[in-house]
Order: sequence, then structure tokens, then C-alpha cells
Amino acid sequence: MSNIHQRLVRLLRFTLLGIASLAGTTALAEVRIAVTDLSYEESVAHYFSETSYSFKGKSDFRDSSSARDTNTTSRESSNTSLSSSVDMAYSNKQGYRLIIQRGELRKFTGDIKGGLIKNGYRVVQGKPWTSTNTETLYDIIARIKKGFYPNTDYVLFGTVTAIDFRNDNNKIQGSNATNYSTNLELVAEFSLINVKTYEVKAGFSAIGEGSESKLLTGDGVTNFSPSIPRIMKQVSENLGADVSGQVYSQFSEGARPVIRGSNVDIQQNISVEEKVITYR
Repeated sequence: MSNIHQRLVRLLRFTLLGIASLAGTTALAEVRIAVTDLSYEESVAHYFSETSYSFKGKSDFRDSSSARDTNTTSRESSNTSLSSSVDMAYSNKQGYRLIIQRGELRKFTGDIKGGLIKNGYRVVQGKPWTSTNTETLYDIIARIKKGFYPNTDYVLFGTVTAIDFRNDNNKIQGSNATNYSTNLELVAEFSLINVKTYEVKAGFSAIGEGSESKLLTGDGVTNFSPSIPRIMKQVSENLGADVSGQVYSQFSEGARPVIRGSNVDIQQNISVEEKVITYR
């Protein structure tokens, strides 16, 4: 009877494992996420100098003459007058004019989508934002209502908050070598929004970093030409890993359940009834 008991327990465990796996697959099929391109806003100051002139003139010319003859005398008289006025205005303005530029980066989202897919989410492609009215860039609710993200349950909306690009060179003490490096860092804020209730299910900041360096010897040697595409690839990969990891940690709904081999611990109360047959 002990063998029958063990077989029944094993059968029930496999049955529960199959049910859990099926439930995870069902949740995976239900949750769909659309990833927007990264929004950005940049303030640019332009120097300007404006000079203007204006003239306003007025003139008045009068000429009058008269003649008078009598039997003994003859008299002539004339009167000429000229008057004019000129008003001139001059102005000069100079300073700095602040211009705000808004838009979306059509990059850095491929690895975010890939990371979400690896974690078990379904990723849906949405429509890009192309409006000329830049004031509507951050109105993600309006975009959802206009149908930018069809067949989607959640929208992952990202905004760039900082970009830092640096070129550094550091002398190596005790030698004539110099370490040249180029570094790029991108920080963005993300919100995972429910398209039906507009509830924010996850919110966080993420960072992507990329760099390339080279050690050169000799005085005045600066022939270091970094690979910008390689650096941007590193930034995209790091950002994608950070974003997908934080989405999973805050919002695991719909993610693929992690099953590691056969080491599955299912906490279930299993009771098996054994029938004892007594022979007399």
C-alpha cells in the first residue's frame, strides 16, 4: 500500500504543476504591453540682436504774391514760406531667447521590448507620436483615447530626464601614457499605465550606460576615435535590462512563471485515503 500511496502523491503533484503552468500561460496570453518611444524636452538659448529704424516726416510749402496798380504807382508783393519736421526713432534689442524643443527619440526601446519578452510579457507595437503641437507630447491619456495603442492592456511611457556625454583623458602617473575615454549615460523615467483605468501599475527611473576607452603612449598623442554606435548599443542594452527588471519587480502579472528543473515546491495539503482490507 505504501507504493500506491507514493504513486498517488506523485500523480497529484504533477497534476498541480500542470495546472500552475497552464494558469501562468493563460495570464501570459492576457497581458499585453505597448512601449512608447522615449519623450524628451530640451531648452535651447539663442543669442539675438534686433535693430529697427523708423522715420516720419512732414513738410509745408506756401507761396503767395499780389500786384496792385494805380494811376500813379505800381506795387507788387510776394510771400514764400517753407516748414518741415522729421521724427526718427531708433531701437536696439539684444539678449538670449529661450526655445523649448520637444520630441521623441526613435531609439533605445528595442532592448526594452526584448527584455519584457524575455520576462514573459507580450509586447504590442503602438503608433508613433507625430503631432506638430508639442504641448500634447506628455498627454499619454489623450493618445490612449485616440487609439494609438490598440489591442493593448498596458502602456509603458518613458521620458528622458538627463543625458550626459563626456570625453575624458587621464594621465597615468609614472609614465607618458594617457587613458582616453568616451562615456554616455541616459536616465529616463517610466510609468506603466492601465489603458482602461489609467492606473499607474509601476513607476521608476532607469539608467543606461556605455563607454569606450583606449590607453595611448606618447606626448601629444590624441588619435582616439571611439565607436559611437558601439557605445549607444551598450546604453540601449543596459537600459533595456534595467527597465524590464524593474517592471517585473513591481508588476509581475502576466510574466512567465520561473520553473527551475524539477525543484518545484508546491505547498498543498494532499490527503490520500488508504483502504485497509483485512482478510479473515
